[in-house]
Amino acid sequence: MLPQSGNFGYTMTFEKQLDPSLLFMRTVDPSSYTLSKKQGLTLKLKPETCMEMGNPSFVGKRQQHLYSTAETELSFSPKAEHEKAGLVILQDEHHFYFLSKGQKDGKPVIQLFKSVPREKSMELVTEAPLNTTADKVTLRISSQGDSYSFSYTTDGKNWQMLKDKVDGKFLSTKVAGGFIGCVYGMYATSSGESSTNTASFRYLKYEGKDPMYK
Repeated sequence: MLPQSGNFGYTMTFEKQLDPSLLFMRTVDPSSYTLSKKQGLTLKLKPETCMEMGNPSFVGKRQQHLYSTAETELSFSPKAEHEKAGLVILQDEHHFYFLSKGQKDGKPVIQLFKSVPREKSMELVTEAPLNTTADKVTLRISSQGDSYSFSYTTDGKNWQMLKDKVDGKFLSTKVAGGFIGCVYGMYATSSGESSTNTASFRYLKYEGKDPMYK
């Protein structure tokens, strides 16, 4: 049983089954994912996106701390610009940030998107080229009270900050409404287009370190 109170950290792997604490967006679609010791959680790139009321390829866990980190190793080779996969921090369909591996001008890139409320669209916040031919990249989203940071590494050692001090109030109840809090999600989409591509998530690491529990 994974810890659920106080400060804690753990790493989920996806060899045989998904932990009961993991969440889907709406109805569970068993055909959209597979589990294996070698690849972990493999998601099909479905046309549905997390901006709509459909059933996207999304598996997530709740953000349980104001000061937290979610990390995953992603294996993904985008074949077109509409194919994207990565980590999302999501409050609802209209309020989220998406740290994504994608393609631009035929080359792999890391991109950070922000949802545009009520428009079922995203805007590009920033991006960086991936100077590697490997399909693996490790992604990390960290929360620091009312802000988030987004970083990545291609070698598992040297982290690159894509964007720091991003407004977390955008995901708050006061701005977004609702009361469910935020979810870190492993997410893959072909953005309304058909695709046979997949994205694999080797693990999901979560850590919470709220000052009040120290």
